[in-house]
Amino acid sequence: MNPEAQRALLTLALFAAFADGHKADSEREAIRNLADSLADDQGAHPLASLYQDVLLKRVTVQGAVAALHEPEHRQLAYEMAVCVCDADGSQSAAEQQFLADLRRQLGLEQDAGLRDFEAQADAVAAQTTAPPSWRTGAAAATAPAATSAAQDAELDKTILNAAILNGALELLPQSWASMAIIPLQVRLVYRIGQAHGVELDQGHIKEFIAAAGIGMTSQYIEQFGRKLLGGLLGKALGKTMGSVGGAATGMAFSFATTYALGQLAKRYYAGGRVMDAALLRSTYQGLLGPAQNLQTQYLPQIRQRASTLDAGQIMALVKGGV
Repeated sequence: MNPEAQRALLTLALFAAFADGHKADSEREAIRNLADSLADDQGAHPLASLYQDVLLKRVTVQGAVAALHEPEHRQLAYEMAVCVCDADGSQSAAEQQFLADLRRQLGLEQDAGLRDFEAQADAVAAQTTAPPSWRTGAAAATAPAATSAAQDAELDKTILNAAILNGALELLPQSWASMAIIPLQVRLVYRIGQAHGVELDQGHIKEFIAAAGIGMTSQYIEQFGRKLLGGLLGKALGKTMGSVGGAATGMAFSFATTYALGQLAKRYYAGGRVMDAALLRSTYQGLLGPAQNLQTQYLPQIRQRASTLDAGQIMALVKGGV
């Protein structure tokens, strides 16, 4: 895939992210922070400049579509847009209209095969917002339950396993595989809160994740961007799996965000939920660096985990937790 096609795909992903004019300010801020951080990366990640191009209307959906000449790239563009719109768990009316218009412009209105993809993506997204076994009320206002050294060690193991799994998802060729990372992170926070005697609903967990500065839509866009530029979207390239050798950046990102989020949740709920948003954010950022370094140590386990995953197993994991 040439750079022009890559930029076109990333452009459409950003347009999808902003399709809902009522998207929460916290999510927009997370996308802006993502663009700013990528601007500092060596190699000048295209998202850094495309963010401004989209906001200032220096690029258009029509122009991005025109740059995609291969049928498989057009299909991938639509799949990515669906995933971005689904990333926070649901599609607004504005997002549904954007997707309908995009499908028409991409010439995919008669592509019946996309229905299966949409069904899979929607099924994963549904697990982000309404896991059936969860409470629907507010988080229970209970004192934090004391945990033993053995329970703490078990929580650390749970967090590590979740990080390995989410790193492995970056190696899979399915364009919707990275969508599973977010509901799995949500469920991880739920399990950690539960271990400390706090019953959480999905609304509280999403607020906690947002307060830490982790945007759901922005996280998926970054996962997609790293996967695309790392040559890991095997489906678009006619491969069965992306190159593991080129996956280090994507895996480190997903492994690290999951591991740092889990450790943050462990501190937060063990401490009685007294951290404010500023402390949550700074603590999370402080945990990211060590988590990224830890990824190298567990690279063999990430590769092995990826080799065992298929679409059915991913769906089962999302529905049943990590």
